[in-house]
Parts: sequence; C-alpha cells; structure tokens
Amino acid sequence: MSATDTDLTGVQKAALLLMQLDTERAAKVMQQFSEAEAEEITAEIVRLRRVDPAVADAVISEVHDSTITGRFRSRGGKDVATGLLEASFGSERAAGVMTRVESTMAGQQFEFLETVEDPHLLQLLDGEHPQTIALVLAHLRPERASGALAALPDQLRPQLARRIATMGPTSPEAVSIIAESLKQRAGAAAASREPADTVGGVAPLVEIINRADKRTETAVLEGLDRLDPELAEEVRARLLTFADVVHVDDLDMQQVLRGIDPATLAIALRGAAPAITDKITGNISARNREVLEEEAARPVRLRASQVEDARTEVVLAMRSLEASGDLVVVRGSEDRYVD
Repeated sequence: MSATDTDLTGVQKAALLLMQLDTERAAKVMQQFSEAEAEEITAEIVRLRRVDPAVADAVISEVHDSTITGRFRSRGGKDVATGLLEASFGSERAAGVMTRVESTMAGQQFEFLETVEDPHLLQLLDGEHPQTIALVLAHLRPERASGALAALPDQLRPQLARRIATMGPTSPEAVSIIAESLKQRAGAAAASREPADTVGGVAPLVEIINRADKRTETAVLEGLDRLDPELAEEVRARLLTFADVVHVDDLDMQQVLRGIDPATLAIALRGAAPAITDKITGNISARNREVLEEEAARPVRLRASQVEDARTEVVLAMRSLEASGDLVVVRGSEDRYVD
C-alpha cells in the first residue's frame, strides 16, 4: 500500500501492528478483542497484503512501541489472517470468523449496484443466466435485493429464489469476472478487489422475502411450491407471519404496535384467532383499545385483500424490528428470556 500513516484508520493501524508480531504474541493481543472487532481487523490484514516499511515504522512510532525492532513484516493476506485467527480463537471459531469476513468482502464486489435504480439494474441483468442473477442478488443488501426481485418477471422469481437458497461456494475468479463485467456495462470504473466466497442459502432468501411486498412474497412461494415443495415449506417455516404475534414478547409487541393505527389493527383482527386478538389488544393503550373496539363494532363489510393488507402492515413492522435485532420471535422449544 502507498498510503501514509495519517491515511490509516484505527482498525488498519491495529491490523498493521499485529502483522509485525510473531503469531503467538499477535494471538494474545487478538484474544483481547471481541469476535466482531477481530473480524474488522482480520479483513484489514487480508487487504494489507503489502505495506510500505516507512508506513509501518511511522505507525509503530506513533504508539511508542519501543519493543519492536528489526525488519518490519510487509506482507499480510488471507494466509496470515487465517493463521492469526486460528492461534487466537482455535480452528473452529477461526473458520467461522473467516467465513463472515470473506462473505463481507465478497459483497463489496457488488457495492456499486446498491445505488443503481431498479430499471437500470434490470437492464444490466437482462440476458444473464438465472444463476448469475441469483449470485448478484445474494450479494446485495436484503432491502436492495428485495426491490430488484419484485421488479423481475414473475416466472423468473421462483427460479431465482431456489438458486439463492441452494447456492454453493463460487470460485473467486467467477465472482470477480461477473462483478467487473457488470461494472463495465454500468459505466463504472473497474476496481480490483480481492474476491471471496459467495453467500447463499435459505437465510438470505428469507431476508429478501421478509422485506418484499405481499404480492412478491406470494408469487415467489407459489412458484417455489411448483419447483421445489420441500424448499418452499422450509422458507415458509422461517418467514415471519401475522400468526407469529403470539410468539413475540409483550414488550417487543408493544414496540411493534406503537406506530400502527388502531383502525388498521381492527381490520387486521377480523377473523383472527382469539390468541392473536388477545395478544394485540393486551399490548396497546386503553385509549387505542377503545378505538379498536369501536372500529371492530362497525358493521362494515371488508374484502379479504383489505384484511390481508392490514395484517401485512403489522408483519412488516415485526420484520423491520427483527432485522435490526430489536425483536426476537420464540417458537416452540426455542430459548426464552429468563428473569
């Protein structure tokens, strides 16, 4: 790297310092970090394959590390990072950290697509093999991929859903070639970044569908029913639904319902099971409960689509909080909170 020490972030400086130590000493230092911090530092070690000795010297002088003398280690890379992680956390935990680091770095290959409008993105993907499109969607943020999936043809979405869920590791060369090809077609400047394994599986597909509208969700799942019924059932089991309100902690449920109009809740509860009704009415204010009861008592005929839309509003609020880590849905024998 040609940057000066003043151009480096704190994480980069920590990575550079660890690169100067032997593995045993560096491991002792690394053990003081959390796994999340270790992931950031590891990613920088992988990126800092070569470091100007003058930069290393300046960084070490900055922290007054007078114990380090002699030649500086000017090489980083995946092998150095993996060895350090294994010495710090053991082989099994190191593999998990490295997988997360590589997935994050792989996603960076397609960062330029995050700001591309859906119509332009569809033009870029037009004519590409479904497996290529699935690979691209799997690397985008779920919110971004969800919009792209909704804009794609109905008959293509189930195929993409299946390919994302069943996707295995893809060679770094393939990821790089696809990313660079799309960059050129998008008119973006080519940038060389070290690629990594792709992400895929049922989990990212569930995240994408969780952020999609109801029409897209229904179309994808119905298409998956035809393509792969077992996979469709697995995806459904992991998607949040309106019925899952009964599995949400009361405090979390209050947060979900805070921004939803009582009139909407009254519509959502039409025909709902008593347990669902009790869960919702028990977690709103007395005033909102009165409004809800007044709305529910009105002799208004509702279309099934109106009820579904109202329930979707509740589900989307749940999914948003779950994605941010502010809501946990506990089903069956899963762990529960304890006092």
